[in-house]
Parts: sequence; C-alpha cells; structure tokens
Amino acid sequence: MANIKSALKRIKVAEKRRLHNAAVKSRVRTAIRRFNEALDKAEPNVVKETLAKAFSVIDKAAAKGVLHKNNAARKKSQLSRKLTQFKERKEQVG
Repeated sequence: MANIKSALKRIKVAEKRRLHNAAVKSRVRTAIRRFNEALDKAEPNVVKETLAKAFSVIDKAAAKGVLHKNNAARKKSQLSRKLTQFKERKEQVG
C-alpha cells in the first residue's frame, strides 16, 4: 500500500474511475443485449428503438473515452449488419 499522499489519491481516483467505466460498459452490453432480444422477437418498432438507444449509449461511451472510437464503430457496424440480415430474412420469409 502506498504511503505518499499523491499515490494514495491516485489509488482512490483510479478505483472511482474503474467503477464508473465498468458501469458505462455494462450499459453498453445491456443496450446491445436488448437489441438482440428485440431481433429475436422480430418486433420492427422495438428493434428500431433499441438500435437507436444502443447507438446512443455506444457513442456516449466513446465520447467519454470509456470505449475506443474504433471499438465503438465496430460495435455499431455489427449491430447494423445484424439489422440488415434481419430485414433480408424477413423479406425472404414474407
């Protein structure tokens, strides 16, 4: 354990940031999971809403530096690709 005052502060600050970052990442995972669940249920209106919410949460995490911008872009791209595949499947069936 550190004895220097500045080192003690860094430990406290780092722990606080770690908890905050974990909460933000959890929000991102939850938003993505809700989008995937909406796709499974095949509810177009809910899919649209959850996609917008997921994009918003991902963008906010990237803006705050919790996610790297390329990581955020990759997540958004994967969600968009899933939506496209969902629409294509729906057209083939319907």
